[in-house]
Amino acid sequence: MDLVGGIVTWGFIALGAATLGGILAGVKNRDYSFWIAWCFVLPPLVLFLLLLPRFDGPRPRRPSLDHPERLW
Repeated sequence: MDLVGGIVTWGFIALGAATLGGILAGVKNRDYSFWIAWCFVLPPLVLFLLLLPRFDGPRPRRPSLDHPERLW
């Protein structure tokens, strides 16, 4: 396998891991955008997410960037 083939293979693995990470995060009631991004960068994190327990309660949400401005 040449260099281009390795890059393409890693790209497909990263896209698959990001997709699987988003689905698993939704099932486990986690912040899916966080897990999609990190599973794309580090595909083995899908295994870590698989081992995490399901989060009870509302799905955690990070405040938006303009959240402090809304208080005024």
